[in-house]
Amino acid sequence: MAKVKVINLDNQPVDEIVLKPEIFEVEVNQHVVWEAMNAILANRRQGNASTKNRKDVSGGGKKPWRQKGTGRARSGSTRSPLWRHGGTVHGPQPRDFTMQLPKKKRRKAVKVVLSDKLQGERLLVIDKFDMEKPKTGLLHDKIIKGMNTTSVLLVDGELNRTLHLSSRNHPRLKTMVASDINVYDLMKYDYVILSVEAVKRIEEVLG
Repeated sequence: MAKVKVINLDNQPVDEIVLKPEIFEVEVNQHVVWEAMNAILANRRQGNASTKNRKDVSGGGKKPWRQKGTGRARSGSTRSPLWRHGGTVHGPQPRDFTMQLPKKKRRKAVKVVLSDKLQGERLLVIDKFDMEKPKTGLLHDKIIKGMNTTSVLLVDGELNRTLHLSSRNHPRLKTMVASDINVYDLMKYDYVILSVEAVKRIEEVLG
């Protein structure tokens, strides 16, 4: 079982915590992470691209000219794709890109990414995100500068309004509740900082 030091907002060690190996020491499986990422990105697609085919464009009720005798190619409708303002052939139509991924695979992917972050020393545990009032500059100084990180996902056990307001305008910080943790956000940010309460919540859900 992995022992990890618990730090405070000033990056000072204050305690130690034991992480469950079945969640934070899982063997890396790139394929299951790819499947989870693929499903998340597919489910975010709107699928509302649409073009008008020949049944949707206006006009075309009357044959443009008689079949024979004009010297021109025969034509039956101005809706034809051959005509200007005619219908589009095989253009995009609204569709559903939704992909279903089994719950076990989704959870497995989260465990794999958490384990990889821990192994790469990019997962930190903090005692609590204790801020008296929302202040983006203070959070930047504490997290980005003080802990020498680049981009960080901050995960708390429950909704922390002060933390959320402090990070929402920062391009390299994002706040999340432990129950909403997912592969996309874990992969997007270089570092993950979990509160002690978040660790307990994650171990409850994924354990």
